[in-house]
Amino acid sequence: MAQTLDADRFPDYLQRAGNRLAPLYTVSGDEPLLVTETMDALRAAARAAGYTDRTTMVMDARSDWSAVMAATQSVSLFGDRRLLELKIPTGKPGKAGADTLVKLAEQAQAQTQGDPDTVLVIGLPRLDKATRESRWALALAAGITVDVSAVDRNRLPAWIGARLARQKQQTDNATLQWMADKVEGNLLAAHQEILKLGLLYPEGALAAEDVERAVLNVARYDVFGLRDAMLAGDVGRTVRMLDGLRAEGEALPLVLWAVGEEIRILARVAETRANGGDANAAMRRLRIFGAHEKLALQALGRVPARAWPAAVQHAHEVDRIIKGLPVPGRLADPWEEMTRLALRVAAAGRRGA
Repeated sequence: MAQTLDADRFPDYLQRAGNRLAPLYTVSGDEPLLVTETMDALRAAARAAGYTDRTTMVMDARSDWSAVMAATQSVSLFGDRRLLELKIPTGKPGKAGADTLVKLAEQAQAQTQGDPDTVLVIGLPRLDKATRESRWALALAAGITVDVSAVDRNRLPAWIGARLARQKQQTDNATLQWMADKVEGNLLAAHQEILKLGLLYPEGALAAEDVERAVLNVARYDVFGLRDAMLAGDVGRTVRMLDGLRAEGEALPLVLWAVGEEIRILARVAETRANGGDANAAMRRLRIFGAHEKLALQALGRVPARAWPAAVQHAHEVDRIIKGLPVPGRLADPWEEMTRLALRVAAAGRRGA
């Protein structure tokens, strides 16, 4: 029964399964829109398969987990089959919860024949590596796991294009990129804007000017997205995200922390590399992994090692400006100076930079 699917493949899986559902599903992810769509698809499949009784329980480490076991063992008054949704928003069930989840997974594995009377759905946030290797998480992996991944900026235009295609509309790549800029970081808003286009315009090709008239600027910028744009050398996106953070009233000390801490970390890695040390080992020590590591290597390849200490000093000076202290040679507006700091990394290595 063990199987892992992504959210895009899950509807096809349900269609192939027909009315034969597995006894245990785990839906894990932090993107509200995609999690909701996944759960809705599973609920619809359960209704079609005759699971007309639905119970939802929200649990954490302090909850009474004996109630969950009682819910799986009780019989509906009318003999209806049940869909039991067990949501754990914190991803931390505690000891009693962990023991209960293991028991539930064992019960599900024992149901190898026939349709289960109860289909159990566990809703979780995205789990870190240590939690994924916990006893209860490994036990749940024996069922059907739906991994709901976030849609990053690089995939967003294609995602928008696919959603438009569902409503038999399409537009050119430049317009898809423009839409992605407007809705970046807010997938629910992107979904709403796509539906709006379906209501406003007929099927077929959408003109760029029509899309621009209809779509709102609903991007929700965040400091880690700013960090990634800076590391990737995307000057336009870096400036746009800083403008968005400023317009949204984001706390400037938090923005400086995200940018300044990254600069300090990469300055240490650059120094290690310049001294003949192992830069990859240094990044592992500093907990830079995965996509973050790839972006960090891009920045280290663009920015000369000798330039990092000056960037670190610049970050200290921005901190002084935020605190209201004048710094000779720097702008008085801390947001403007913050932009200059981020561009030291983002624009490095460009012709004329």
